[in-house]
Amino acid sequence: MLSLAILASTIVAVSAQAPAPAQVGLGLDAAIAVIDKTIASNFAKDGIGGLSIGVVSGKQLIWSKHYGYAEAETKRVADNDTAYRVGSITKQFTALALLQLVEKGQMRLSDPLEKYVPEVKQVKSPPAGAPPVTILQVAMMTSGLAREPECDHPNDGSSAEWQKIVLRCLPQTKYVTEPAGTTYRYSNIGYATLGLAIERAGRQPYIDQVRDRILVPLGMSRSAMGDASPAVRVNLAHGYQLDEKSGKVSREDPDRGLDGRGYRVPNGGLFSTVNDLAKFASWELGDGPSGILNRDTQEANYSRAVFYIPEMYAGYGVGFQVRWLGPVLMIGHGGSTDGYHSAVYVNRPTHLGVIVLRNCDSCPVDAGAVAANALVALATAKSK
Repeated sequence: MLSLAILASTIVAVSAQAPAPAQVGLGLDAAIAVIDKTIASNFAKDGIGGLSIGVVSGKQLIWSKHYGYAEAETKRVADNDTAYRVGSITKQFTALALLQLVEKGQMRLSDPLEKYVPEVKQVKSPPAGAPPVTILQVAMMTSGLAREPECDHPNDGSSAEWQKIVLRCLPQTKYVTEPAGTTYRYSNIGYATLGLAIERAGRQPYIDQVRDRILVPLGMSRSAMGDASPAVRVNLAHGYQLDEKSGKVSREDPDRGLDGRGYRVPNGGLFSTVNDLAKFASWELGDGPSGILNRDTQEANYSRAVFYIPEMYAGYGVGFQVRWLGPVLMIGHGGSTDGYHSAVYVNRPTHLGVIVLRNCDSCPVDAGAVAANALVALATAKSK
């Protein structure tokens, strides 16, 4: 999952990998050519697993390319329908499922979380006299909940068990700041608990809500939540991990994670592809199909974020990251999990978006930096 520390390192990495100054004033085709050359050069020095990139303009995926391998052992190359775990990009879908229930009047952002998950009262170290945590605070990472629970083996178990694991781990979770919406604190257990609240309020399994109300209407037919289903495994990018000290590359932990991620389903359980995430990026840009969410609700959501860096170039909204890089404002999310690293960012004024998927979570070529750099270059080129 993408933490503040990872986000900060991504921003630094952008400057190291960026060819942006050479792209000012270029058209999109020329900018894409420079992006392609830069990725190819950097990836040649990395060479572990693979990297897939897609560029979205409005409703269309206008360019994509794949570097390295979806499976190194067999030299299988990825394509636009190759599935990757996308980590915390999942949080955008959890937040969208929440907003759908808010529109239907089945939840309120101001509701206390304990209205739907009374078990949250078992969380340790609540500050004396603090008000109950609200749904909005959990969704915007200001609930005060710790990043991870302290229970045994929270990441083990199939998607059929994730709710039980959340409930088992809540008593071993603690507050690290006051639960009053005043302090940003990234929390995976918070989003897992939010998924449980969505399941109970919507009276339908969380996974089914995301599939039926988001993935299917958007036409994301190769995407799936939870375990790697047979359909996902047909064209799967296998994850790799690099041990920086020894230089050894392994896929042991990523392969084990294909059979379940424990409590992490609502905060990091999604598999998706370049083609499918292009459809989601188009929707984020306002160019997707209607009926997913009222346009007014979508616009209002993008106007609400808390900045957590004094320079105010990075913040968090209801399920999305917001970042300023130079003149370009981007929204979206990044993700990191065993064997995988990903990012999807869009710039709404230019109707451009970038998807980057890597099947290595510890390799030098960083998905977040590649995506952010590419979007800055493309948005700058289009606006000239």
